[in-house]
Amino acid sequence: MKKSEEMKRFCQEKGIRMIDFKMTDLDGRWRHITIPVERFDEDIFVYGIGFDGSNYGYAPVEKSDMVFIPDPDTAMVDPFTEVPTLTMCGDVCVIGEENKPFDQYPRNVSLRAMEYMKELGVADEMLIGPEFEFHLLDNVSYMVSPQKSAYTLDTKQAAWNSGKESWDNGGFQVKGHGGYHIAAPHDIAYSLRSRMCMLLEEWGVDVKYHHHEVGGSGQMEIEVELGDMVDMADKTMIIKYVIKNAAMKDGRTATFMPKPIYQEAGNGMHVHMLLKKEGQPVFYDKDGYSGLSRTAHYFMGGLLKHVSSLCAFTNPSTNSFKRLVPGYEAPVTIGYATSNRSAVIRIPAYAKSPDKKRFELRNPDATCNPYYAYAAILMAGLDGVRNKIDPAKEGWGPYDCNLYELPEEEKKKIASLPRSLEEALDALEQDHEYLTEGGVFPQRLIDIWIARKRAEALRISQIPHPAEFEAYFDL
Repeated sequence: MKKSEEMKRFCQEKGIRMIDFKMTDLDGRWRHITIPVERFDEDIFVYGIGFDGSNYGYAPVEKSDMVFIPDPDTAMVDPFTEVPTLTMCGDVCVIGEENKPFDQYPRNVSLRAMEYMKELGVADEMLIGPEFEFHLLDNVSYMVSPQKSAYTLDTKQAAWNSGKESWDNGGFQVKGHGGYHIAAPHDIAYSLRSRMCMLLEEWGVDVKYHHHEVGGSGQMEIEVELGDMVDMADKTMIIKYVIKNAAMKDGRTATFMPKPIYQEAGNGMHVHMLLKKEGQPVFYDKDGYSGLSRTAHYFMGGLLKHVSSLCAFTNPSTNSFKRLVPGYEAPVTIGYATSNRSAVIRIPAYAKSPDKKRFELRNPDATCNPYYAYAAILMAGLDGVRNKIDPAKEGWGPYDCNLYELPEEEKKKIASLPRSLEEALDALEQDHEYLTEGGVFPQRLIDIWIARKRAEALRISQIPHPAEFEAYFDL
């Protein structure tokens, strides 16, 4: 009652006309429903808003109504609406004699993973800090039909436009692979990124920094400060929403596709992580390798043991595996090391203080559903802690060398990440018990995820590719 009254007063003061509720579907897209502010009352926090979960991709729940219960603590004025609108996220429940959290809903899975970690006594906080890489483009078009399968994209700053004879070509294009920290006037998106960061700060997202990334054809990065895992999953949705809508408002378009441009660097979402218990760092040991504790090493061991099946949640698109190839700073082999960007797990040497000691998992990308991906990462790490999986004894490193430059015979001795979404799904089918521990990932969710992604991969594999015409049309 108190929350709803506060919200009504806020709406009156700010001239809010609409209340918007954002829900996350199975794939990790926001969907929403909106009501006039006059229809808003405290009952909505008790009885929620009914909806058809099957249209969101979830397996149906028999003889039960599914409702969205908004969380007033997530309320924020949406900066992109024409009509003043207050928006909020929340959780999904199944209605019975008592409301029960819907176990397939992404936010509920991540909440349960955190509860499970606390039940084990390993830690009471998981802090993560994702790095958001994306491409900013001036236009894009694509279509898939029986007679035409094609896409075209462009950005003024790309090297392929250096010879364009037009009045608006200033000649400051960025060379391929030459974009890292490039300054203006080459960095034509600098002011837009700053505006994006200001919008994120207003929405409660603490930005660490932003910069141009390696890809000369419009690759950008915004990195955020470490935060609670579930809160950061919420903020991952906010970050993608803000970046895409701010780009559209500026007359451009943004994509988090892992590999939108051939022969340029792809977009990852490296995830930095650390654990705390009663406010104290769990991952720090001044005498451990690279300053990491045994618990941290076991956590890494769990990640490396399960990384192939993890990819089904952290890299859940066919395009994901076009990024995970040698030569573009993306990991391809299973291992860990300090300050080594070719390893799946990298320990940043600059993070020296006990409360900042951490490592990053470098294979994820932003096509993932962040709630599932972050929860799966935590569950894999906890499995390593429970079973004391030592990554050094298992032969996963430390690899303090450039794994791309090893002789071919040495490379063959190191296990590789899956080369396709199908391989990742095969791995998940064979290795998912660590996810169902503690009732975190329902078996039904894993089954529907595998079936849905297999159908997606099969469909895409059956579409003739333009490169096939180049290779085979004249044979």
